[in-house]
Amino acid sequence: MPMTPSAKQAQVEQVRDRFTKMVSAVLVDFRGLDVETVTSLRARFREVGVECKVVKNNLVRKALADSHLGDDEAFTAHLKGPTAIAWSYEDPSAPAKVLREFRKERAEKLAPKGQPEKLIVKCALVGNELLEAKRVETELASLPGKDELRASLLGQLMAPMQKLVMQLNAPAQNTALVLDAFRRKQEGGA
Repeated sequence: MPMTPSAKQAQVEQVRDRFTKMVSAVLVDFRGLDVETVTSLRARFREVGVECKVVKNNLVRKALADSHLGDDEAFTAHLKGPTAIAWSYEDPSAPAKVLREFRKERAEKLAPKGQPEKLIVKCALVGNELLEAKRVETELASLPGKDELRASLLGQLMAPMQKLVMQLNAPAQNTALVLDAFRRKQEGGA
């Protein structure tokens, strides 16, 4: 059943809004995947806060017509064939990490059967930068995630305090060691 013009306009607005709010988006060709595989992939995306939607290429073009991406031929060249878009609103590397892990698991299952991978990454947008498919899996997927960055920052902030506490405890610790050595010497000599 064809969409009404108002339904198309609503979808265009939704897509435009997602591209406005996103920190990254990965475009994927899912042609040839079964429903179970696509459902599993979408569930993994949801677990990490990524929204994945199959979108008509013309709707994406209309949604981005007024933005810098509307004139970007390198980006619009990827809007061919079936396209699913995974938008991340917090962690730029989340969709790429999910795709890399998912493709790795599928490759292990498909390799013995000699079947090619059907889930193909087209490109990614990180902010205003377009990353080609190869860079998505090699660079974007290897970036530390939001939680990893927080843990690293916390460790960096805590390190000087831990050193300070160790320095403040050192004289008391040394005094205790000297007194203990003196006590053992007295007990040994008595």
